[in-house]
Amino acid sequence: MYLVSLYFDDKASRKIQGFINKVAIKSGNNFMIDRKVPPHITIASFQAAEENKIIEILDKRIKDIEIGIINWGSIGLFKSSVIFLAPILNEYLHNLSVSIYESISLVENICISKYYMPFQWMPHTTIAKKLTREELMAAFQELEKNFTIFSGMVTRIALSKTNPYEDITVWELDNKKIFSS
Repeated sequence: MYLVSLYFDDKASRKIQGFINKVAIKSGNNFMIDRKVPPHITIASFQAAEENKIIEILDKRIKDIEIGIINWGSIGLFKSSVIFLAPILNEYLHNLSVSIYESISLVENICISKYYMPFQWMPHTTIAKKLTREELMAAFQELEKNFTIFSGMVTRIALSKTNPYEDITVWELDNKKIFSS
């Protein structure tokens, strides 16, 4: 499985990593830390046979993408086993989702996850996953105690593989270009 993910400026990454670390300590669930999953928002998830073709297409598309601002506004849960921070969906995030989807959908024999298609995608920054009910409750209590709305900038986009999590290519966004709506 491949992922296209957004990475953040150092300040936002440190803040999110702090949440990941605190939740791991409080819940006893170290999934994110043990697998070295960095703070991120995944905007595409797919299966594909032609990795080089994916890199080529993304390379052409990402060079035009600007740095953008993300505002994390709430705590959320998936399937009672994942806790995350939810960014507020804005024009920047929506446009990235659509643009990356349109680019990778041109690749033959690609299977894009329905959960990462435009208008079906729920942007999120996972803080912990594979949680038991008890771990989830402890994680929520820890986040609820420490979370306040905050902002960060998307400064990099990565193509990664899962199991184990590994970046294949990371594109630095041009720090002279910042998206404004």
